[in-house]
Amino acid sequence: AMAARGAYRCIECSGEATELYRDYQRGVLRISICKSCQKPVDKYIEYDPVIILINAVLCKAQAYRHILFNTKINIHGKLCVFCLLCEAYIRWLQLQDSSQNTDPDDLIRYAKEWDFYRMFGIASLEQTLFFIGIFITLWWMTPEMLKRKSDFILLLKALLLSTYGKLLLIPAVIWEHDYTPLCLAFIKVFVLISNSQAIRVTLNLNRILPWFAIFFGLILENGVVCLFQKMGWDV
Repeated sequence: AMAARGAYRCIECSGEATELYRDYQRGVLRISICKSCQKPVDKYIEYDPVIILINAVLCKAQAYRHILFNTKINIHGKLCVFCLLCEAYIRWLQLQDSSQNTDPDDLIRYAKEWDFYRMFGIASLEQTLFFIGIFITLWWMTPEMLKRKSDFILLLKALLLSTYGKLLLIPAVIWEHDYTPLCLAFIKVFVLISNSQAIRVTLNLNRILPWFAIFFGLILENGVVCLFQKMGWDV
């Protein structure tokens, strides 16, 4: 369990730790105690993954620190693409509902397929602009927090992982009912809360600054989309 200095983080105080536990052989393990707060460095190493997931859904900072700092999860890229596909599919469905064209002609089917790719492109553009807005704000407000390339990469991974809430878009549409628009709005809010917690945990900030960065990210995202629409682009 030994690692390089500062390889892990305490999930309670975010202090650095060299190990999560010590193995005394024959199945005897002892969880390391944080030197700063005198609490277990990471109690989640004993927990079932389902419990950890539930705590992450509840946006507990400890669960986020465990996932971001003390595990080797490397699915952020695939998760990002899948979430964008979910969002593109929802937008594509809404576009089909508004067109109501039942013509089976091949040209119509190709056009519908192109519409899906276009929705995926728009969703990717909006998320990219949102992240750029967040990075610009944080770099401007706390430049000392993002001095190294590794800091940017860690924050990007945290943001990508914290968009997992978009996966809920698919069941929200499959089990469609009168409250679907409200569900989609709640999912959007949940994703923003997750993004805020990811920023807070990664950079060890207070609660206000992450929300300020998210607000600026939303302004940049919607501002550029509106600009493209005024230019006549079908976005």
